[in-house]
Amino acid sequence: MRKSLMFFILFLTSFTSLAEPEFDTQPKDSILLTVFLKHDQTKVLDEIQENLMEQGFFDAFPPKGVSVVSWYVMMGIGQVVTLEVPAHKLNQVNLAIERTAWKAFNTEFYPTYNLYPVYLDKLKNKAKVSYK
Repeated sequence: MRKSLMFFILFLTSFTSLAEPEFDTQPKDSILLTVFLKHDQTKVLDEIQENLMEQGFFDAFPPKGVSVVSWYVMMGIGQVVTLEVPAHKLNQVNLAIERTAWKAFNTEFYPTYNLYPVYLDKLKNKAKVSYK
């Protein structure tokens, strides 16, 4: 029980190490990329985390110059990460996932874009919720 509790605490705190104090200015050719990291349900969380650590996931993902816009858990599915990716770094994101996440997750990629600025002028309620 104690070992599981320690692992859980380490798991939660590992995500705080992904935040960097400096922000990069992204090039104009940047895209948003939503990545589904779908849990392999034949493995328990400890096995998934062990795979990620062994493969260097937390060192390689996201690659330098790629910004995390959001990173959420979708219960029963896995993790959903939205990245801001300069177009010339798209291959680096793909390689980081292929090299470090495939044993732990099944993956799906969706290029996306921010539609909010387009609809902002049309919306009657101009509020935008921030979860910071």
